[in-house]
Amino acid sequence: MRRPKLEVADVFHRHGADWRKANAGHVSLGQLQVMSAIEQCRSAALGGHVERCEDCGHSRIAYNSCRNRHCPKCQGAAAQDWLAAREADLLPVGYFHVVFTLPAAISPIAYQNKAVVYDLLFRTAAETLLTIAADPKHLGARIGATAVLHSWGSAMTHHPHVHMIVPGGGISLDGTHWVRCKPGFLLPVRVLSRLFRRLFLTALADAHAAGRLQFFGEIAGLGRRQAFAARLAPLRRKNWFVYAKPPFAGPQAVLAYLARYTHRVAISNSRLIALDERGVTFRYKDYRRNGRARYRTMMLSADEFIRRFLLHVLPKGFHRIRHYGLLASAGCKANIERARKLIAAPMPEVEAPTAHDTADPDAVPDHRPPCPCCSGRMLIVEVFGRGGAPRGPPSAAASGT
Repeated sequence: MRRPKLEVADVFHRHGADWRKANAGHVSLGQLQVMSAIEQCRSAALGGHVERCEDCGHSRIAYNSCRNRHCPKCQGAAAQDWLAAREADLLPVGYFHVVFTLPAAISPIAYQNKAVVYDLLFRTAAETLLTIAADPKHLGARIGATAVLHSWGSAMTHHPHVHMIVPGGGISLDGTHWVRCKPGFLLPVRVLSRLFRRLFLTALADAHAAGRLQFFGEIAGLGRRQAFAARLAPLRRKNWFVYAKPPFAGPQAVLAYLARYTHRVAISNSRLIALDERGVTFRYKDYRRNGRARYRTMMLSADEFIRRFLLHVLPKGFHRIRHYGLLASAGCKANIERARKLIAAPMPEVEAPTAHDTADPDAVPDHRPPCPCCSGRMLIVEVFGRGGAPRGPPSAAASGT
């Protein structure tokens, strides 16, 4: 696996120290920890091991990963392991992609109260979907959904929204049969939007009344009940954004899509183009344009790039992938089995997920890229700890894979 020409870690290495100094007192511990993890990822600071090809004898150094969920280098392996576990839960039906987005006026409140507001976004979006689906006027069934939080737009601005992957149907309310949705249609988005708006604003107002929200800087005045109510009033009349895409073309398409979305971070290393004295240049999508004009480039100063990247650091312990309804973890296996019987589908055979390298110097991964010289199998011949070094040099230049 080749290292990209430019990585987020390179921006941090070159400008991170100055950025920390300039923003001292305004950076959270979590943000500092993310910066440190990305800077150390797949470097000698975390230790690693020496691999040697059993056929041609080629050797290389492989450094351990930080495994931080915000690290662009670590999420590919994490996504594949997660997907392998999820494959057994796929049903032989069409799947829909539904997006619930918070209005821009909520964004500053969400940023200063991530744990509370992001949780409300999850819960109210799921309640909206399950409630409308259970209504006999619509689907009249118990459905399931996998939800993934994204807090960014393509240019790394703060844009909280939840992606939901939803099977096209559900178990009837009396539990006797499978209810299929109409071809190419899950649920009416206008109905979803209105209920989502009402549920979220009610829950947000309740959180404010209970003293669960905090406000600083330009929005400090929202701590007052009247000011907060005035902020929400226009949002009660505005159309909220709920979008439902057409169904996927089969279960494998669902997995491919999930692979791109579940463990995505604010920006991938592959989107970075250049780092120079002017700043960081990267690719992004302008969704206000169509066709090829949508794909554009942007340059930000290094300070602004780091600021935007760190906007999306999640609170410690916050789960950004959640399952609801039939797919809720408590009864997921039983519900999937019941749904398959009603649809009359066999259970798939799924291979166990492969393990990947960790930040633990004593951990031994069992999945490695093949030898770059002869494609032979690479064997671990030496392990060294954090800050350590191998006893002897490898036969070729060290790699961070």
